[in-house]
Amino acid sequence: MEFSQSDFDRLLLFEHNRKTAETNYAQDALDANNLTKWGEALLELSQFESVSDSKKMINDAISKLEEALVVNPAKHDALWCLGNAHTSCGFLTPDPSEAKDNFDKASEFFQRAVDEEPTNDLYRKSLEVSAKAPELHMEIHKGISQQGLGGGSSASSNAQSSKKKSGELKYDVFGWIILAVGIVAWVGMAKSQIPPPPAR
Repeated sequence: MEFSQSDFDRLLLFEHNRKTAETNYAQDALDANNLTKWGEALLELSQFESVSDSKKMINDAISKLEEALVVNPAKHDALWCLGNAHTSCGFLTPDPSEAKDNFDKASEFFQRAVDEEPTNDLYRKSLEVSAKAPELHMEIHKGISQQGLGGGSSASSNAQSSKKKSGELKYDVFGWIILAVGIVAWVGMAKSQIPPPPAR
């Protein structure tokens, strides 16, 4: 698998964020913001891994995000990231019923995020799109299985084509998730950088 320069830069950034969060956790295990950043970084990094390693990293992200919610149950960005993590798990799971369980959990977390921050368009859009996830999952996995069963060329050629399509699909799905996480992180940073209004 080849990385573009921007992929490599993102990989370095999120690995730095992961390490920073891990260091900060040693100093304060009850910092919900840090736990959320750690979960976000793991979720972002998971897209650079094989499917099995990606699932493991997503499960680690879920663990950190759930820990953040123990500290602050109303933390909307952690709820939203958990929705994204369960969506990722769903798309990486070939079994439709197991994937649907993940998509249902994702919808619940997206709904909770909307409940906590009703004016957030990204959260509302994520909730709307999550309803379409099972149908999209079925189409994706149907396409992957048809690629593997296709005839007319050698088996090794089909296997290479299927691996390439599967890899590209994984990057497409993760790309949308990453974009959404990036937007939320950017908005959160922008809100935290706003100076207080001048005293009157």
